[in-house]
Amino acid sequence: MSIKQNASNVAKSIQTHNDLAEENLANPNRTDTNDLAEENLANPNRIRRILEGKLFPMKALGYYAVVTGRSRKDDSIQSIREYEERFFRSSKLFKDGLVTPSQVTTRNLSLAVAECFWRMVRASVEQQADAFKAMRFNLETEWKNTFPRQRELDRDELFERARAELLDQSAELSAIPAAAWEKRLQAALWAAAAGKVFHQIYLPSAAAAQEDVDKFNTSVDIKLREWAEAELPGQSIQAGLEALREEFEELMARGGEGDPVFDGLRREAVAQALVRHRWEDRAQDVLRVLQLNALQDRCVGARADWDAAVALMERALAQQLADTDRQLTQLTGPGFKDRWLYWQSSTEEQGRRAEVRAELERLGSSRPALAYDELVAVRDNLRRRGVEVDNDYIRETWRPVYLKNFLQRAQMRARDCKKSFYLYSQQNGNGTQRTNVKECCEVVMFWRVQQTLRTTANALRQQLGNREAARLDRDLREVLDEMAADPETKKKLLSGRRVELAEELKRVRQVQERLEEFIEALNKEK
Repeated sequence: MSIKQNASNVAKSIQTHNDLAEENLANPNRTDTNDLAEENLANPNRIRRILEGKLFPMKALGYYAVVTGRSRKDDSIQSIREYEERFFRSSKLFKDGLVTPSQVTTRNLSLAVAECFWRMVRASVEQQADAFKAMRFNLETEWKNTFPRQRELDRDELFERARAELLDQSAELSAIPAAAWEKRLQAALWAAAAGKVFHQIYLPSAAAAQEDVDKFNTSVDIKLREWAEAELPGQSIQAGLEALREEFEELMARGGEGDPVFDGLRREAVAQALVRHRWEDRAQDVLRVLQLNALQDRCVGARADWDAAVALMERALAQQLADTDRQLTQLTGPGFKDRWLYWQSSTEEQGRRAEVRAELERLGSSRPALAYDELVAVRDNLRRRGVEVDNDYIRETWRPVYLKNFLQRAQMRARDCKKSFYLYSQQNGNGTQRTNVKECCEVVMFWRVQQTLRTTANALRQQLGNREAARLDRDLREVLDEMAADPETKKKLLSGRRVELAEELKRVRQVQERLEEFIEALNKEK
């Protein structure tokens, strides 16, 4: 620093003059050295001009006379300070009023530098405070114009608000009526079990029995028991989880119709909670016992149960018939109505399938499988019309043709059974079923399945109300706790101009308040 450097040079020159003067007194012959010192430093006007900044006009803030040492390596700072004070007290040049006492010693220099520094700091801080005040005004104006009826909530405050809303909505899960739970659970259970019941139990048993009631019932009993022991409990738990997922998502969606800023956080928290949730392991063993007991009951005791079983059978048959019709349309092409009304046409492959289908329908499609001589006859008839196919091609076409015929006949039997409950109840009083109502054994099978699914739905509903809703709520709390501890996740899920503006406003206010506190402290210190 120019101030310290110049003052140090002056002090060193003064010290040199004193040393030379003392040496001259001891040795009168050294007049040349004394003359040189007197010429350079003994001029009071020169020293005054230096300390007033006139001799070296370098735009300095001030000049100070200091002693920085005695060229001794072993001197401590304290000893140098004491020597400096003694020097200025004993020096004739300075104690005679040549300069003011405030312009000498390192201590005064330090105080002057500190005062200059804090003056600059105060000016800079006040300037920054004014800049932040203007920035705050601009941000507050933008908020008032963009979000006029909303509070300024930063990301942490928004997260806590979303957390409270999510947990409040999660608590409503245990308040859902039992009837609504059972309706949803029964639908989920039938959706999970329909394919197994129809394609692996009902159709194989009906095809193997060939209208033999005892054989049909025996096959159904075996397959139902195997299903209940192996697959049904796991399928039931999965259906319960799916029903819980749907109900929970709908509940959260109904509660999330308010503030759209929470949508991302809500979806992520709900998704993670559902992924973590696992049904209790022991629940599967309880369900297996209940399902085995329900499947053993063959006695339909009420007309309402009979009608419900018939309705279930008709719905299942209608669904399978619609699927089979779509499959046949894909194989054989559009029918006469679609070709004329919708201008649809068949491909060459579909035309060949249609020829095979027509020949099979002329042969009769009431058998589950074709004999070898029937395959030969169909192939020969098609060859005469110029259609070359092999046995596997005929069998592939036969399956949907036979299934459609079977389903149509089953629908007729289901319609006939609607009015057969009285006859069934009269002839089934002793626990047996006679041949004059043999078609209705299919209704009994569907009733057993339906009764089992009802029992399962009731058990799942109780488990949901007693345990699973609370466990899902706990999983949701854990997910929210982890999100609360991760700033990056909160920043990702709570975004948008509204959040960013609130965050920026919070930071600017905090900085402005700290600056104002600092300025106040500086003013008090002054």
